[in-house]
Amino acid sequence: MRFALIGTSSETMQSAQAKNLLRLLEQYGDEIVFEVDKSVDMVISLGGDGTFMRAAHKVGSSGIPIVGINLGHLGFLADVSADEIEVFLKKVHEGRYEVRERSVLEIDIVSPVEETSAEAPKGESFYALNELSVMKHDSASVICVHTSVNGEELISYQADGLLVATPTGSTAYSLSAGGPIIHPQSAVFVLTAVAPHSLNMRPIILSDDKEIVLNVESRTGSFLIAVDGESKSYPVGTSVSVKKAPFRIKVVKQEGNTYFKTLQEKMMWGVSHR
Repeated sequence: MRFALIGTSSETMQSAQAKNLLRLLEQYGDEIVFEVDKSVDMVISLGGDGTFMRAAHKVGSSGIPIVGINLGHLGFLADVSADEIEVFLKKVHEGRYEVRERSVLEIDIVSPVEETSAEAPKGESFYALNELSVMKHDSASVICVHTSVNGEELISYQADGLLVATPTGSTAYSLSAGGPIIHPQSAVFVLTAVAPHSLNMRPIILSDDKEIVLNVESRTGSFLIAVDGESKSYPVGTSVSVKKAPFRIKVVKQEGNTYFKTLQEKMMWGVSHR
């Protein structure tokens, strides 16, 4: 097989776990590369969930499956632990693993141009496995996020920010902001306000065949847009469109490692401490 390895840093790639992984792959006669191309059979993310998301962005629409080996703490996406590497690789070479697909956000951002400029508005496109967030700058007052769904006005959120998350992202930033846990095979998005200035601004779940458009007001004249945690400042007047991407990310999972089992083990979900 041909594997592409993606790590958090050169230090990670020099770790004992990485060296053990390379040794085992060489024993199987596998080819190891450090760049993702169409000839790769599987991508191995070596780190935590942040590394897994970087791998997902590199894989994009290619359809190459990704397995996460967890060297971090929680490891919700990267669910193969360091001490399971040898057993897991044996199962991979025997074809004893599962591939589950995760939906992705397609994000189109159109920034305004100066009235005196003859240039067309500047457009950018991104993809997110977890979430899109529009946020105030640290020192700014709250922002107002005018939100519409398929052209119909939904609400104007007065808050520190607004998240649009996939089911995969429902257990990330959205969960910490009070959003619901959503099964990853659900065909939905969730909109979760961050520190809203009204108690009736509750999270809302929408079917993922909808297009969500966000326009932001800010007293400072700018705000932040983050795609899977990578943020950049944009001027007021920027329009953000969010919809389901035309492809899905393939995630390699161990046999019998169900989503509910992951919730119980990684998040202590439903565990009583009485």
